[in-house]
Amino acid sequence: MRKLALSDKILLQVEKPTRYLGNEINAVYKDPDRYPVRFAMAFPDVYEIGMSYLGIQIIYDMLNRREDVCCERVYSPWMDLDRIMHKENIPLFTLESQRPVRECDFLGITLQYEMCYTNVLQLLDLSGIPMLAADRKDGDPIVIGGGPCVYNPEPLADFFDIFYIGEGETVYDKLMDAYKAHKAAGGSREAFLLKAAQIPGLYVPAFYDVTYHEDGTIASFKPNRPDVPERIEKQVVQDLATVSYPEKPLVPFIKVTQDRVVLEIQRGCIRGCRFCQAGMVYRPNRERDLDYLKAHAMAGLNATGHDEISLSSLSSSDYSRLEELTEFLLETCQARQVNISLPSLRIDAFSLDVMSKVQDVRKSSLTFAPEAGTQRMRNVINKGLTEEDILGGAAQAFAGGWNRVKLYFMLGLPTETEEDVKGIAHLADQIARVFYSIPKSERPGNGRVDIVASTSFFVPKPFTPFQWTRQCTSEEFTARQKVLSREMKDMINHKSLRYNWHEFDLTRLEGIFARGDRRLGPVLLEAYRLGCIYDAWSEYFRYDLWLQAFENCGVDGDFFVHRERDLDEILPWDFIDAGVTKDFLKREYARAKEGLVTPNCRQGCSGCGCRKYDGGVCYEA
Repeated sequence: MRKLALSDKILLQVEKPTRYLGNEINAVYKDPDRYPVRFAMAFPDVYEIGMSYLGIQIIYDMLNRREDVCCERVYSPWMDLDRIMHKENIPLFTLESQRPVRECDFLGITLQYEMCYTNVLQLLDLSGIPMLAADRKDGDPIVIGGGPCVYNPEPLADFFDIFYIGEGETVYDKLMDAYKAHKAAGGSREAFLLKAAQIPGLYVPAFYDVTYHEDGTIASFKPNRPDVPERIEKQVVQDLATVSYPEKPLVPFIKVTQDRVVLEIQRGCIRGCRFCQAGMVYRPNRERDLDYLKAHAMAGLNATGHDEISLSSLSSSDYSRLEELTEFLLETCQARQVNISLPSLRIDAFSLDVMSKVQDVRKSSLTFAPEAGTQRMRNVINKGLTEEDILGGAAQAFAGGWNRVKLYFMLGLPTETEEDVKGIAHLADQIARVFYSIPKSERPGNGRVDIVASTSFFVPKPFTPFQWTRQCTSEEFTARQKVLSREMKDMINHKSLRYNWHEFDLTRLEGIFARGDRRLGPVLLEAYRLGCIYDAWSEYFRYDLWLQAFENCGVDGDFFVHRERDLDEILPWDFIDAGVTKDFLKREYARAKEGLVTPNCRQGCSGCGCRKYDGGVCYEA
């Protein structure tokens, strides 16, 4: 019988003890002692967030299909349990077997967001694993990182043994096979890491050295031994029909952020928005087969009992068989009283028609993401939306019965002017005018429209055309937010408009770690030692402690975030081949400055470099 890692006394002291019990429906239980390889898959955030992440479920399912691997899960303990575990010296444990993470062969940590980095250190600290990779011995777990943040892994290089660059279904099997053989032979830790470094897509930071110029820019980045590659190539699944997908998703006993069946319909994006890292690094766009999706939709619903299914992709409207898929789901789900969620749809007649069929317009709000308030600015970021598209889509939505609209924008985009900032308020007001142009007798709802405009602050990310640009300071963001706030209040329809914004200081830190290098490792460690944890949660974010950490380490954060980079400068992530070439990104940066729009991938190839992967939209007839 499985023994719980936490006593009843401790469980009664913490909020939501179910976070730490395991026992979820469809969880996989194996006796760890009977398997050659034990893998702990970790998410550096609270259970409710981590359980909503599809990537962990995919890897968890894939590894547990192997007869020689036992894969278990672990999430960051919430603050209450974190304090108790430190005080009582309780080691971090996996949910399935409730045994210490330190007993595993691997600790895999998904890196979704820069502001979860201190939680990475929390996982290592509570596990009793030396936080610095250089301090680990042969008996310590191999710490491996994956996810979107590994496209610049350098700020975390001190803490990880391996980074996995690319999609998880590609080389994890090779890595498990290599480790199984290594373990049987009794080789050293360094010998295994050398084998891992020779597997495509795996980056072992210990085998690379960095030097710097006097001005702080990178002078060189090279392997420190001859038998590892100079560049790490992103690994891509060429055909999504050839890889496994969870047929029995995990079902938690408490409400989580995404409490539904998630059906990934495609990967990548054809659009080429210049601010969007995911749209660049997940190229090329690859669709899942319709019959594959139908089968997995039914399998997921049958295995979970969920009353909602969500279609997951970067741009669901661009899935070529969306109409057929939604018709199938409507026919199937309505009889089962299952709701259908369609995020990431564009503002067009087809998308609105699909949404009107699957959503109860009386209960739902419609979400648009214009990203910028003026056409000039939307051209700069290559959004591919005109004002006519936006207002026409709003008119169709109002005619279809919606009277609540959410609008998402960014402040601080490259070349942004005060006119562009004010344009956000003007666009929101124009949408309200479209609603009020409808005769009162024909208006949906109570005859009023509710428009919520939200702004996030632009953070330049690696492998985007804006990777060279400077990020606004907190003071500049504050000034722009105030301009927009005043402009909103001056609009004719201001009573129908609401404005929300994000935190400035958090955005600065995100920008520092998004484009930083190895010199940030000591800052991260110092911030954790000072008490920084759960930085993505506003109630626990301590900017003063972060400033103290930078000061204690003698590191100037502004260097990484507020300066324009030279196009020929060596960037911390230049050793990664993510598919999109540097020449392409330079061309797109130049076109952005000229306000030129680049057609999407189905309209014409822009020569980004991803045709080399021999699959997806690049090879459509």
